[in-house]
Amino acid sequence: MKTEVKVMSEEIKVVDIKIFPHRYLKAETTEKVLNEIYDVDGIVRVIVHGQPLPKTVPFGPARGLPVNHQDRKIIKVKGEDMELRVKVGEIVITADGEKFEEIMDKIEEICERNFPYGYDIYVGAFTKIKPTVTDYMKYGDVSNIDPRLIGMVDASARLKDSVKMIK
Repeated sequence: MKTEVKVMSEEIKVVDIKIFPHRYLKAETTEKVLNEIYDVDGIVRVIVHGQPLPKTVPFGPARGLPVNHQDRKIIKVKGEDMELRVKVGEIVITADGEKFEEIMDKIEEICERNFPYGYDIYVGAFTKIKPTVTDYMKYGDVSNIDPRLIGMVDASARLKDSVKMIK
């Protein structure tokens, strides 16, 4: 399914690919898979979802005590340090719709190589492509922001705490 987006007067066709590994990914696997995905030509953005890995216990009698989870690590993606703050269970890739067939073949190869326990892939529109009310609240004039940021931020969250831009 191809979706059209108008960004700064030029039309961009994008497709979202959602990958569900049948297990949560370890930090090392996440790092390897993300680097392989970013090596594919035509990738617009990658979003990882999963169970949060908090620094401190958020509630209960141990509230405020540090959580020493083995998968909350700094990983390196395309030379950029990124703190892994979720146990990855889903990867959403926004890809150039013009190169979809090539990209899909490469993504399937990456999944076959890295997920021997199985995975599911869905294709569709899973991310926002038009500015949301929250985008207008956060940025004001959205015509000058990077189109990869559209629909990516919580109005009350700091951008640097929720989004890591990989060049």
